Amino acid sequence: MATPAASDLAPRLLAWWEVHGRKNLPWQRNRTPYRVWVAEVMLQQTQAAAVAPYFERFLTRFPTLPVLAQAPLDEVLHLWSGLGYYARARNLHRAAQTVVDRHAGALPRTQAELSRLPGIGRSTAAAIVAQAFGASAAILDGNAKRVLARHFRVQGPVSASATLRELWALAERHTPRVRAGDYAQAMMDLGATVCTRVRPSCPACPLRETCLAHRHGDAANLPQPAKRRLRRLERRRFFVLADAAGACFVTRRPPEGIWGGLWSPPEMDLSVTLAAFLQAAGLADAPVARIHAAPPFRHAFTHFDLEVTPVYVYLKIAPAPPSCLRGRWIRPGEHRLGLSAVAAKLLGAASSQGLGIDP
Repeated sequence: MATPAASDLAPRLLAWWEVHGRKNLPWQRNRTPYRVWVAEVMLQQTQAAAVAPYFERFLTRFPTLPVLAQAPLDEVLHLWSGLGYYARARNLHRAAQTVVDRHAGALPRTQAELSRLPGIGRSTAAAIVAQAFGASAAILDGNAKRVLARHFRVQGPVSASATLRELWALAERHTPRVRAGDYAQAMMDLGATVCTRVRPSCPACPLRETCLAHRHGDAANLPQPAKRRLRRLERRRFFVLADAAGACFVTRRPPEGIWGGLWSPPEMDLSVTLAAFLQAAGLADAPVARIHAAPPFRHAFTHFDLEVTPVYVYLKIAPAPPSCLRGRWIRPGEHRLGLSAVAAKLLGAASSQGLGIDP
């Protein structure tokens, strides 16, 4: 029996996907260009299992692109809270408004036009046109990079320009002219379930007979990771103001940067004391019932760790929002604002049993 050729990659991958591929993900049902687009943005740097419940809730509230475009950004971020990489949500909202303004509410059908929209890069645009419009377009997400780098034993850090050029050339060369959408999904499924980052299941892989990394026994070492940056540690103090009725004070963060556009308890440099914060916020005479300085905890970002030092300040009554902080009082679970995981944790602790004001 002849050994399969690398040129047969697509047929073998599609045959495997017919039997083993994932076909009941939420975005695969009632497939529309809008639903494909939302899913592809959510799936950037996030696993399908984590995305599924967010996708369902998001599409229930924003069933069409015009509805998303008309929605307040706060509500979009609220439904994204906990999914991370919040620039994706801001870009999705801005892109929806652009599509309504310039394309009569219908997603463009070409890669070039899609790539001009905020938050849609080359691979995401390809995934949309392949799966929504049936066009032949090559994807190169994290899963595809891993499969191709191993199969063709591509050397060099995966983030290097020369490596990416080689991977893109391979992706374009092996993307079929027909069933490109199924092929894209098959490539993503193979990378997610078989050709995994750690401990790949080579015996179950439909491409193992032509996989050069498998042949040389170095699949676990490919693709070569980018040079690791030294992780820095940032320390910040968060002042969590809560009143006797369970409301907490939050401020809106700047539109760009970490947690851009989300709401959070006031964040200050670690050198800012509680007395200095209350004085600067115009709350020096606020009726404080109890103060609780909690132990620091760490939250990991892609390239750094944030050490959060919470200070809970329980007030007998909620004063008018300090004008210098430009915030509002909210009750956890009774608002439509976007909160980061850290903010949600802080507010949850403030209202949890044992931390509140004694009756």
